[in-house]
Amino acid sequence: MTRYLSGVGCLAAIIAAAAPPVLAEEFAPYGSAKVDLRETLATDVVFDVNYAEPQQLHGLYNYIKNMQQATKGKAVVLTRGPELRVFAKENYMEYQDIVDRMAGLAKEGVEFRMCGNAMKAAGFQAEDMHGFITVAAAGGFPELVYWMGQGYKVINQAVNPAPLPVRDARYLDQPELRK
Repeated sequence: MTRYLSGVGCLAAIIAAAAPPVLAEEFAPYGSAKVDLRETLATDVVFDVNYAEPQQLHGLYNYIKNMQQATKGKAVVLTRGPELRVFAKENYMEYQDIVDRMAGLAKEGVEFRMCGNAMKAAGFQAEDMHGFITVAAAGGFPELVYWMGQGYKVINQAVNPAPLPVRDARYLDQPELRK
């Protein structure tokens, strides 16, 4: 009897092992995904950033780190939305964790640019920003055109359907500074 049960157990195991592929095919009419292991050529990228919430910059940090591994090229971050207030010295205590992470990227060679028009519309001047920021006086879109002309590929990080207004963004964190 023991021999019979062990034989039935082996037969059941063989049938069970064969069954999943049959069931899997039923639910996978398109087959299975392929993995592309090709080596990517060095590609320079510019991140076009326009976030509603400063905390979204944490996701950008992770995205840049992952992209650097894949693209192996230079990276530029162009900030032109309400998130630009994170880079104001007066807001350092509130956004220190984000600023420090971005400054770390700058030390690794990521260039940080800010739309001068958005900065002014938000109520800031260049001297209000941390030292690793370069203000693009001509504005965000001419800045994008410049980098594209240098061969950079644009990665649009405007996660919102339309650009967000930056007018008076400074005063969301510092209402007492409104004149």
